[in-house]
Amino acid sequence: MVSTGHRLEESAPSTATTTVDVKCTGHVREAVGQPRMEYTFEGDTLREFLDAFLAEYDVADLLIAESETESTHRGWVPRAEDLPGTWRKNPEGEQSRRYARICVNGRFNEHLDGLDTELEVGDRVALMYPFIYCC
Repeated sequence: MVSTGHRLEESAPSTATTTVDVKCTGHVREAVGQPRMEYTFEGDTLREFLDAFLAEYDVADLLIAESETESTHRGWVPRAEDLPGTWRKNPEGEQSRRYARICVNGRFNEHLDGLDTELEVGDRVALMYPFIYCC
């Protein structure tokens, strides 16, 4: 409660909102119905954005892996023991599905702070699940 002279008023919790530019590709674009939009949500992290966006648009099954198996794909090439560069992976339950990617300002969220990446007004969030065709 905040005292304002003789009256007592209940103060509302401050709820920050963030507006980002969302770009959708492939199957996500098809499900959402548009390739680009501005989206305003309560909070300022990628996790809060995804919570709001996925509650409004039914595309969680296209983007979020519930297990390690859903996030990886067995390829034809054996994995080298010592891979060049830095390889990071989000924790299980916070990974994107195989072939899907979530980027902030052109960078994979794994190379930032994962779902805890802070977003600012005007940031670009790309939700990508490309169309893949095999011959």
